[in-house]
Amino acid sequence: MAKKVVATLQKGAGKNFTKVIKMQKNDATGAYSFKEEMVTNDSVKEFFKK
Repeated sequence: MAKKVVATLQKGAGKNFTKVIKMQKNDATGAYSFKEEMVTNDSVKEFFKK
């Protein structure tokens, strides 16, 4: 099923999006969590600046 999703994103408007994953550390517990989003190619740098 994952192959079908990837193939769909590689065609047409899907090329304008990037899947980004950001690691965040919780100060209270010291544990790490991951924030995952689909953003446009233009706003990738803005996502990581937050």
